Amino acid sequence: MPKPMYRSRSVKRLHRVTPTKRHVIHYRRGKNAFPHCAICSKELNGISASSNAKGRSLRTNSRKFGGVLCALCTSKVVMLASRIEHGEMKLNDIGIRERQYVMQMQSH
Repeated sequence: MPKPMYRSRSVKRLHRVTPTKRHVIHYRRGKNAFPHCAICSKELNGISASSNAKGRSLRTNSRKFGGVLCALCTSKVVMLASRIEHGEMKLNDIGIRERQYVMQMQSH
């Protein structure tokens, strides 16, 4: 029976044959994925994919929705929030993915 740390499905199992013809299983953790935008699923720029990134500027951007939304989606959300604030649009006219971020903009 493998160790409890190797029973998780988050580790990759590699079946190998040693030079002495023994079949063994090597375990390897998967690489971290790059962070993606919550609306358009595009990779976020300026953020490190490693979990041990040094410094706050490598882990996230220091702007509104930094590390969550890309720059284009952030500008779109700000624009929609200002249109709702000035009465040009209603909250129900916005798509579901953008709606929660527009509501956050309105609360601040």
